[in-house]
Amino acid sequence: MAMTEKELQDILDRYPSKVQKNRKKHILIKDGVLEQQEIEANTRTVPGIMTNRGCAYAGCKGVVVGPLKDMVHIVHGPIGCSYYAWGARRNKARTEEGGDNFINYCFSTDMQESDIVFGGEKKLTAMIDEVVEIFHPKAISISATCPVGLIGDDINAVARTAQEKYGIQVLAFNCEGYKGVSQSAGHHIANNNLMDKVIGNSDLEEAPGKFPINILGEYNIGGDGWEVERMLKEIGYHIVTVMTGDGSWESLRNAHVSELNLVQCHRSINYIAEMLEIKYGTPWLKVNFIGVNSTVETLRNMAKYFDDPGLTQRTEDFIAKELVRVQPQMEQYRKICEGKTAFCFVGGSRGHHYQGLFGELGIDTVLAGYEFAHRDDYEGRVVIPTIKTDADSKNIPELHVEQDERRYRLKISPEKMEALKRSIPLGEYNGMNVEMKDGSIIVDDINHYETEEFIRLLKPDIFASGIKDKYVVQKMGIPAKQLHSYDYSGPYAGFNGAVNFARDVSMAFASPTWNYITPPWKDQPLLDGSMNEGGAH
Repeated sequence: MAMTEKELQDILDRYPSKVQKNRKKHILIKDGVLEQQEIEANTRTVPGIMTNRGCAYAGCKGVVVGPLKDMVHIVHGPIGCSYYAWGARRNKARTEEGGDNFINYCFSTDMQESDIVFGGEKKLTAMIDEVVEIFHPKAISISATCPVGLIGDDINAVARTAQEKYGIQVLAFNCEGYKGVSQSAGHHIANNNLMDKVIGNSDLEEAPGKFPINILGEYNIGGDGWEVERMLKEIGYHIVTVMTGDGSWESLRNAHVSELNLVQCHRSINYIAEMLEIKYGTPWLKVNFIGVNSTVETLRNMAKYFDDPGLTQRTEDFIAKELVRVQPQMEQYRKICEGKTAFCFVGGSRGHHYQGLFGELGIDTVLAGYEFAHRDDYEGRVVIPTIKTDADSKNIPELHVEQDERRYRLKISPEKMEALKRSIPLGEYNGMNVEMKDGSIIVDDINHYETEEFIRLLKPDIFASGIKDKYVVQKMGIPAKQLHSYDYSGPYAGFNGAVNFARDVSMAFASPTWNYITPPWKDQPLLDGSMNEGGAH
């Protein structure tokens, strides 16, 4: 069922007037008659509201930097911060025999009260000494948490001293949790540092294979990256580096030799894609490996870019082979899923990408949104010039890159670039608003109260979201598909991933569990009370 403006206003009316005014800017009902519907995003959550967001530290260490497998990642802060950015994300990694893989280790200075009072620099220095002695890494990262910024520990000075002492790269990330409005700020901080200090920091001048690409914004959650790698290698691409799922510091240094950058999660990585284009002349292509149709479209767009007859033929042969294998399976699962509705509220680009996969199963997405989006994630890149820089964004130092005089070169001619832009998303992506149906609800930074109210009114058959609200939704008798780390399943990318996702969603619908659950708001009020006509006593 569709929601009316009056029903939406009834939800907002429960807020105090100031909060109501704020939240109204973050919610809209899609209306295709309007040329553009503006939605507010990337602003601070109203204090007191229960949000699903993470912090800048989580975006930096937990999302972008942490998956680099051959680096030791030290968290300078309380142990809880370290566990939060390590144990909750299933970014898998494997390495060749003899290679370094420190993903399974959790490194923390475990700051205590005495460290807050007297400073933790000596403790951090001692930990670096211990790490080098035991593990002998090629590189180390240091991520700051909130207490570090508050007490003034200079992690940059500690990193410089350690780098001189041991002759290995030691990177300091000033990504204290409060630095931005969400984890998006941490993505930006991480990308700036990696671009400035790591990418291009090698002697390689030419890729060792044909059709060299970088995969950006792929974090190998549940093995997604391995499925993407399987497809691309079979077709004939040479993957220079992945940023950063199952990626490495060693390979990231060579990112400058790629002929094309693939951008999967544009929110976490568009900064670096643009900087790579400015510095080295490498174009970027928006890709989506979530869903059968999106995967087919992406593979064909890549083939169009390289414009090689052999590559194009291998692409079509591969697609034909995979479709024959997976389409019968998808059709079986579609029989179970047909006619269902979904909420899809996930960070990064997943709130948008997964709508296509739901659609292939006959599931209609009636509400969607992001945890930490910017306006362009909703409205498309066309609005970027109109977005005003606010005080929170100014907390993040900007990295201004220029053409590398020695390594910059055009990968394709300007004329061919313009022609390709008319047929494939080269340097471009549409926002979520553009592709959703009229009457759909689009919500930025949805909170606990709004989640319950929208579920009560729209009664979705499945809720795709993150770990923080999963159990709340299940207690309402609705299956929850965890799309931040896929619970214990995956991969969900590519052809094999689409089948895995269809299987898991079908199992959720077929489970009798939900028949035994009655949400509290269906049975009885949470509070009982009465009005005293005589006034307050």
